[in-house]
Parts: sequence; C-alpha cells; structure tokens
Amino acid sequence: MAHNNKKTKTVFQPTLLAVLIGSALIHPVMAEQASNEAAAQTAEQEEATLEVIQVTARKTAENLQQVPVAVTSIGAEDLAQRGIENLTAVQAYSPNTTLQVSRGTNSTLTAYIRGIGQQDPLWGFEPGVGIYIDDVYMARPQGAAMDVYDVERIEVLRGPQGTLYGRNTIGGAVKYITKPLSGDNELSLRGTVGNYGQKDFKIAGQTALTDKLFFGAALATLNRDGFGTYLNTGAENYDKDIMMGRVSLQYQATDNLRFSFAADRTEDDSNSKGGHRLTPSLVTGDAPPESVFDSNTSMPADNSVVTEGQSLTIAWDINSDWTVKSITAKREGVTDTNIDFDATELPSLDVPAFYEDEQTTQELQLLFNGDKLTMASGLYYFKGDACGAFGTVLVQGLGVTTENGGCVETDSVAAYVQGSYQYTDKLSFTLGGRYTEDDKDAEVYRFVYLGYKRPRDAGTPIAVQSDFEGSETFSHFSPRVGFEYQSNDNFMWYGSYTDGFKSGGFDMRGNQSINPNAGDPYQEETVDTFELGFKSEWNDRTLRLNAAAFSSSYDDMQVTVQRAVNNTVASQVLNAASADIRGFEVEMISVLTNNLELTGILGYTDAKFNEVVFFDAASQTNVDVSDVWSFANTPEWTGTLGLKYTQSAGIGEIVYNVMGSYRADTQIFEVPSVLDFGGYTIFNAGATWYSNDGHWDLSAQVRNIGDKETRIAGYNFPLLAGEQTITAYYGDPRTYSLTLGYRF
Repeated sequence: MAHNNKKTKTVFQPTLLAVLIGSALIHPVMAEQASNEAAAQTAEQEEATLEVIQVTARKTAENLQQVPVAVTSIGAEDLAQRGIENLTAVQAYSPNTTLQVSRGTNSTLTAYIRGIGQQDPLWGFEPGVGIYIDDVYMARPQGAAMDVYDVERIEVLRGPQGTLYGRNTIGGAVKYITKPLSGDNELSLRGTVGNYGQKDFKIAGQTALTDKLFFGAALATLNRDGFGTYLNTGAENYDKDIMMGRVSLQYQATDNLRFSFAADRTEDDSNSKGGHRLTPSLVTGDAPPESVFDSNTSMPADNSVVTEGQSLTIAWDINSDWTVKSITAKREGVTDTNIDFDATELPSLDVPAFYEDEQTTQELQLLFNGDKLTMASGLYYFKGDACGAFGTVLVQGLGVTTENGGCVETDSVAAYVQGSYQYTDKLSFTLGGRYTEDDKDAEVYRFVYLGYKRPRDAGTPIAVQSDFEGSETFSHFSPRVGFEYQSNDNFMWYGSYTDGFKSGGFDMRGNQSINPNAGDPYQEETVDTFELGFKSEWNDRTLRLNAAAFSSSYDDMQVTVQRAVNNTVASQVLNAASADIRGFEVEMISVLTNNLELTGILGYTDAKFNEVVFFDAASQTNVDVSDVWSFANTPEWTGTLGLKYTQSAGIGEIVYNVMGSYRADTQIFEVPSVLDFGGYTIFNAGATWYSNDGHWDLSAQVRNIGDKETRIAGYNFPLLAGEQTITAYYGDPRTYSLTLGYRF
C-alpha cells in the first residue's frame, strides 16, 4: 500500500539526486577532459554509442541535442521493449509530467506538466497541455488516453509552447507521431495474451501502389476483463473493449510536391468505470468493498466513446531553403456514459452524461532553412463546437433530476513566426511570437425535473436554475526569446523566456440560482517562464546528460470551485489565483558497455499559490485560501531509473528491461482531502527476443511488479444530498502479458 513507502522514498530520492544533479553541475570545460579520457577506453566501449534521436519540437526534424526545448522522445522499439501500451505510461519517462486516466472514465486524459494542466474534462473547459496526433491538435481530452499502435515515436514538450503551438499549450504538449509511409512492402502482426483475460491483436502494413502512390493501414482490437466488478450487478469494472483503425495515403506528385492523407477511428465500448467508496454510505450503511476495483451501482454499465479524424497535408519544397506546408484536418467525438457518484445500489447521485464535439483546423506553414537563419511561420484557424448534457439524480423522497447542458462554439485565428539566427559559429539567438484571437459563444442551461431523467429525454422542468447565453473575445500575444551557445560539438547551453496562455470561457455548470454571476465569462490565464538548460554528450557519445531549471509566474489562474450547497452542487470558474512554480529536470542515458545501458530521469517541482480569492457560495463572502490549497496532480519529486541489457544468443537476440519509477505525494484536487495519496514506487520488467532473421519477436512484460495500490483520481462531495460521497479511482494493479510478433 502507498502508506508503507517511506523506506523506498528515503532511499530512492537522494540516490537519484546525488547521481544526476551532481553530474549536471559539471562545467562544460570538463567535456574536453572527458573526451581525452575516452580515448583510452577499450575497443568494446568505444563501439558502444548512443543513437541520434530526431524530434519535431520546432515544426521541423532536428537532432534532439540541438533543440533548445526540454523534450522527451520515446521511439516505437523502446515503447515495445518497455511494455508501454498506453500514452499514460509515458509519464514515467518524462520528468515533472502527469498523464492519467480521468475519474469515471476509461479513455479521457488528465495531463499536467510542471504543475499546469486541467483537472476537469467537462466540455467547454480546455486542457492546459496540448495533445497532438501528428500535427493535428485534439481540442478535447475524451479519447486522448490513447493506446499505442502504429506509432513512430511519442514526444513530450515541457513548458509553454505558445509561439509555435498556440493556445492551450500553457503547460506543454504531447505529440503522438504515427509511422510514416516509405513505399516499402511491410506487414506486422502482433498478438498479446495476459492476465485478467487480456487478448489484443494488432496488424499494420504498407505498400507502394505505384512508384508515386503509397498506402498504409493499421487495425487493433484490445480486450480485457475487469480488474474488479460491480458487486450488486456482476458487470465488469475497469475492463477494456476497444477497436482502433487508421489508413493513410501518400502521393509524391513531383520531386518537391507531396500529398498525405490520413484517417483514424477509435471505438471504446468498455464499461463505465465505477469508483471505490472510501467511507461507508450514510444512506445504505454499506461498508467500502474490500477491493479498490470493486464498486456498486444503480446504473447500467453501458459506455461508448467514439473518436475519429481525417487530415490532408500538402508539402511543397519551393527550393532547398523554402517549404510551404498546408495541414487541413477535422476531428469529432461522441461520448455516452454513466457515472454513479455515490457508488451505491440506490438510484441517487447518478450522473448519466452525453458529450459531443467537432473541430476543423487549417494551418498554413512557411518554413525556411538557410545557412544562418532557420524560421517557422504560419497562419492557423480553428473552429470547434462542443456540446453536452449530464443529469444529477437526487433521490430524496419524491426524487428529482438536475440537468446541466449547453454548447460552446469557438472560432480561433492565429499568426506566428519564430526564427533562430546563427550569430557566430557557437552562438545563436531565437526570437518568436504568436498572436491569437478566440471568439466564444456559449449557451448554458440548468433545469430541474421531477423523477429520474436521462440527458436528451423529453421533459418539462419544474424549476430553472440557469438559462443564459454569452459571447466573449479573448486575444493574446505570446513571445519567445532565447539563446543557444554550442561550446563544443557535444555541449550546448540554452536559455529562454516564453509566454503561454489558456483561453477563457464560460462555466458549463454555472448555477445562477446560487451565484447570480455564474453566466459571466472567466478570462484567459497566462504563465511567464524563464528556463536555463544544457544538452550534452560525453565519452565519445556513450553518455547523454540533459538538464533544465525553470521559474514560472502563473497569473489569472482559472480555478474550478465546486461545493455542496443546499443538496446541490455550486460551481464557479474564476481567475482567482496567482502562483509561482520553480523546479528542475534531469535526463540521463549512459551506454556502460556494448550490452548494458542505464537511463535515469529526475524532476522537481515547487509550486505554491500566492493568492486564491473566490466568492464562497456557502458563506456568501470572499475568501483567500492560498494558505490551504496546493497544486493538484503535481508531485514534488518524480524520478525513474532503468537498466537495459542486450544478450546475443544462438537463436537471436534478447533485450532485458527493468525500471523503477517514483512519484512523491500527490494531491488530487487543489483542496486537501482524504483522496490525497502518498508517494510510491512502481517496478516494471520485461524481456524481448528477436529472431536472427528479424521476422519474429516474443516479449514478456510484468508491470507494477509489487502490485502497488495507486490512487489517481476521485470525487469529493461530503454530505451532498445526505450522503458521504467520497469515491476514488486507481491505477492498474500488477499485470503481465506475452506478445508474439511477426513482420517482414
């Protein structure tokens, strides 16, 4: 259990700090000394070098070590060897990063980087970490907790990315980059079996239809029994029933003109996820179930999440220096689910919900790559419609349903430019800016109905608590200023000032009967970040050590406040907070021998509120709770150590991986509660065999070896409608799997 981790915490944390930070403080002049010492190493050690990693953090392919951005990149082979099956598992390999499945859901993502994100996945609220499939932004977190298939790599960009990526990347960006088409004949088949009845199958391939037209396709079906059950109905809880597919086409019209089309669709029919009660029910008297994955419910377990998208990219190389790129995309999603807040068999505090969203984006890029100047510039347009409705069923005597619903329409335009100029052979400067303007129109209602009502069912309200429309325009200029100093071929210093913002909006839960100002818009939030870091390689490229320190000033922070008032929920979203965030990050990979590789990351975040003032509906006064609140989903320390050993055998090659990942105490909401969870360490291990002919592979993986209990989300509504509603959601227990793959 989490509360028994004190020994692990005190041993693991200082060890990483001593090893990694001690190395990070070495002055770059040591690089020459290290290079001389490396010359005396054995031939075996000299042969073992690190691979070059390409990233697209600045809209063009570059060497990771030459990009002045704190970025983590994990390639397809490493994802497979480490047993990473879902985007959320990437958090263990990126410092100061939280990627979790949201409360009451199977595929909605909660993402935080360096203390900045978005707790509430309700439509109309926008994430603080941008999620991208290739170059296409996903506006909603529903379906963003993506399973890994047909992937080239996953990149995590930490810190504001407002200049090149725009609004709602105030904390950073996560990029899921799919496998490109090469025109080669390729086919990959993978089947996985594991505990809890896991049965997965993935197929992916590509071919050249002509010498200029390439085609690719991928399909995956992912199935697993539940980690627990709904005790009173027998339905599976925490199960998996997902089908995903993607097709892509690439047409090389001429040597310098290329058209690329892609379409993807995901259908998630996993059961709705039930929470685990942390306290006995005041209504039924039932004690919490023994297993944290068991629950009770008065609702059907039906749940459906469908997301899909299409994109067309046109790239024209005008000459060796200039490229024009057009990216046109459309995405949409529909969610129909059931959330039982109180997790009892009584029809009370039931929340049936329906969300739908649609977005269209158009980006026109102009890229320049000259001898001294590189530049990315462009125009961007986003149009999005997000609608939804959810009912809160309160059964107290007669029984009523409070239904919240509405839509928000967003039209956003932006223009940006960012360039880096090589002032001398060693020194370069970066300057960029982006201007964004958002127009938002919202319609919000909150009606009270007699009896049990599901969203979209016909009915006549007996009371109207909210019914308003609103329009607002939000505009912001995001600058970036930086320098890069390449002291030698293997060491680069960089520093930057960046500004990021997250757009304002309207509270889709606004309750005017309690708060008459609930229809007023909340404004955008901003963060100003200073970062100083270095990227280095040592000992003839057998050691890579990258580090960054950052300081952020967070202003007009959007604070979501929900309180139980008079047997209902009062919600407010206000620009009520200012905060300071400071910290550092270290990433290290070392090739110890031809066969042995050591990796390590360490992240530290010190996030403190300076002021949090809001109108408390219960007391009808303004209160400042900055001395009580703490940052949600932001552990102070994160760290990972991993070993990779490659063994040659007569029947092929075997790659062994073992890792331990530590996360310090985590607060689920800004307000302290019994949901908050102590620090813990997760251990994973795996072995992957590759045949000599390169066609076959076999991988055995064990995740969460110690079966550590990890609480990642929850609902906290004590004494709402006469019930003590505190329910929690948990990370996966110990799982193991065996995957057989064939490719040619």
